[in-house]
Amino acid sequence: MDLTNLVNHYGYLVLFTALMLELIAFPLPGEVLMSYAGYLVFQGQLAWFPSIFVSAAGACTGITLSYLIGYRVGSPFLKRYGHYVHVGPEKLEKTSLWFSRYGNRILALAYYIPGVRHVTGYFSGITRISFRKFAVFAYAGAILWAGTFVSLGKILGPRWEHFHDTVKKYLLVGSLILVAVLVAIYLYRFYKAKIVESTLIILQRAFESFHSLGRVKFLIASTSAVFIILFFLMLGLIQDYLANEFQLFNNIVILLTDLIFSQRWSPVMKLFGFLIAPKIFVGVIILGLLWVVIKGKDRMIEIAFILIVVAGGQLFEIGLKLVFGIFGPKELDLVAELINTFPSGETLMVIATYGFVTFLLVRHSKNIWVKRVGPILFFMVSLLVGLSQIFFHTQYPSDVVSGYVFGGVWLSLNIILLEVFRLLRDSAEM
Repeated sequence: MDLTNLVNHYGYLVLFTALMLELIAFPLPGEVLMSYAGYLVFQGQLAWFPSIFVSAAGACTGITLSYLIGYRVGSPFLKRYGHYVHVGPEKLEKTSLWFSRYGNRILALAYYIPGVRHVTGYFSGITRISFRKFAVFAYAGAILWAGTFVSLGKILGPRWEHFHDTVKKYLLVGSLILVAVLVAIYLYRFYKAKIVESTLIILQRAFESFHSLGRVKFLIASTSAVFIILFFLMLGLIQDYLANEFQLFNNIVILLTDLIFSQRWSPVMKLFGFLIAPKIFVGVIILGLLWVVIKGKDRMIEIAFILIVVAGGQLFEIGLKLVFGIFGPKELDLVAELINTFPSGETLMVIATYGFVTFLLVRHSKNIWVKRVGPILFFMVSLLVGLSQIFFHTQYPSDVVSGYVFGGVWLSLNIILLEVFRLLRDSAEM
């Protein structure tokens, strides 16, 4: 009999037993069972909080048993025979010290990493981490883990089986990133002096390069690096679009957006969308032109480049949509086929135009607050404009992301051309 059928018949008892056995290291699909229990909550066959409580209790019981086994058996065994596998008493003591200091923080995240959650209890016992520290992080992690997957099944409902593996994959990646951050923090604390010394040397060399190259050359070099990265990312997005590989990504992002933001957010999202409305768009361009006239040193050149960024960006967007409308994947819906939204014109233009104006504001301002707040405001506006497009389902998430990348390519290219033109002109005048 399938385990999900057992959950249908015996409910909480199967949940508790399966989670307990999995944390002792039996190969059971605990996350699938919790998601399925969430689906049964959606159907009204199980209750939400009792399902989370029973799942967490099973996980806590299992990891506690594995801790006790590791504590009683593991440490004496390694002390006696560990030298055969290069784990002597000294190394075991160092590992135990590290794990007692920092390993407990990883316990809460280890549940999301297959293979790791099965051994953390044993290893915590082997390294003799105090039970109090172990219990706080291990039990909190169990509750969070159970709550995540039971709630996921409840939210997804009939779609839980279709999206479970994909969401699980994203949670795994997120957990690995958090673990990497914790390890980085540990390394920083342990090797702080060496890291600070190396960082100062690198910064000194960069500062020397900045002065040897000159401010403009340094700006051109750094912007060129950004352009190259975005250009290759753009090629990858084009390849994925032509191969029609965005469907799963779009479904997941739309699903999460719908779950996080209810229809009560509609008025707020309309305000976000208004940030790229024609009146605001023209106002930002006029602001950029006025700033150049007041503060700019090369007024005619910078005014010309503002117009090139805006007009060229519009032509760039139209050309891309025409090309991808012809060569892109064909839609079953005739309206969707006629109205191609790849890449998003809104996010492309907000990155290119607002980004170029922000660049000029920062470049010609001596006010430290303008230099700090300007880029932050630009990134926030760009993010909110894209979010509003996804919320109202006017564009696919892949279109929005592609608009950011294409806009970044156009923005960085024009910054490079402007500074190169300025540099060549100054060289010719010398």
